[in-house]
Amino acid sequence: MGGHSESIALRRVPLLVVALAGISAWAQAQDAPTTKPKLNTGRDIYHAACVACHGPDGRGMPDTTVGFDKPKSFPDFTQCDQTTPELNKDWKATIRDGGIGRGFSRIMPSFGQALTSEQIDAVVEHLRGFCTDKRYPRGEFNVPLGQFTEKAFPENEVIITSRMNARGTPGVTTDIISENTLGARTQLEVDAPIDFVRSAPGVWHGGVGDATIGVKQVVFANLHTGSILSGFGGVIVPSGSTAHGLGTGVTQLETFAAFAQLLPRESFVQLQVGTDQPTDTTKAPRSLFWRSAIGKTFRQSGGLGRMWTPMVEVVANKDFLPHTRPDWDIVPQFQVTLSKRQHVRVNLGTRIPVTNTENRPIQVVFYVLWDWFDGGFLKGWK
Repeated sequence: MGGHSESIALRRVPLLVVALAGISAWAQAQDAPTTKPKLNTGRDIYHAACVACHGPDGRGMPDTTVGFDKPKSFPDFTQCDQTTPELNKDWKATIRDGGIGRGFSRIMPSFGQALTSEQIDAVVEHLRGFCTDKRYPRGEFNVPLGQFTEKAFPENEVIITSRMNARGTPGVTTDIISENTLGARTQLEVDAPIDFVRSAPGVWHGGVGDATIGVKQVVFANLHTGSILSGFGGVIVPSGSTAHGLGTGVTQLETFAAFAQLLPRESFVQLQVGTDQPTDTTKAPRSLFWRSAIGKTFRQSGGLGRMWTPMVEVVANKDFLPHTRPDWDIVPQFQVTLSKRQHVRVNLGTRIPVTNTENRPIQVVFYVLWDWFDGGFLKGWK
């Protein structure tokens, strides 16, 4: 997977690496008034400096025309699956700071001195136009992931989450989650939990819990309004041991809707509501869950660098049993990007019970997220 994903990743953010390399020729010609082209629009910049290699349609000129052997990562700007998942800010950072700024090849020079911020915005917008399939949701909807609220945006990533009881009965739950996109708006998701519980003083049991497999489908995504809505349907299989308290022993059907709304200044709200319906209610109750997250992202390096995102989630769960009240929790947390490529992130928070607190422990919650589509885990750190 590593070699394949790295090859794909090189087609994504560095799409601009090769595309804008030709602008260096223009930058060197700044002092020659008779040869300096007009760069009033993104299209002007592209046709003045990029067409020689990438062609007027963004698919790339023939090898015999460009005069060099194209690398496997040479982009085709019309391939929407390669271009749409990234934010404009990610593309802009690669142009401004060069490949080294985002952990890519040093061959990509920095254009922060050659182009103004507005010119970079213009050429990014022009390159966006080469993708004509509007079914693909834009990367701007890929807001930071909360600890419990699932994103509406379909992604290619691996997440390892852990929840550790800070008081009460000791226990640790770790989920290994794999997410893979299928086409423009569909995502396959697999969640394999590993639980460790202490059934008695000095006695621990551990193993695989009840796994989940499902499909998420984007219903609509409107960048103009900043709204995206997805639906999920899946099956929770009874793969955990009921004897050791690691599973329910019954198959459950899970469905939910996930919604995100982009707000000004890189703020956002995410909502998720769903239900788990067991096939045998004598073994597990029917339940309803509701989750919400609100946060704001701060960036270093003039708004294009490392991301810091404080968030707060409100989480609720209601089992349909007699004389039961909903469990409400609040989860303050903080996410930060680790790699230059921003494809590896961590989040640390605390889950604090607000209702029914007597038998529910405070938990320390943590995850590591790896967006493998942007390259190997160890790639893009320097």
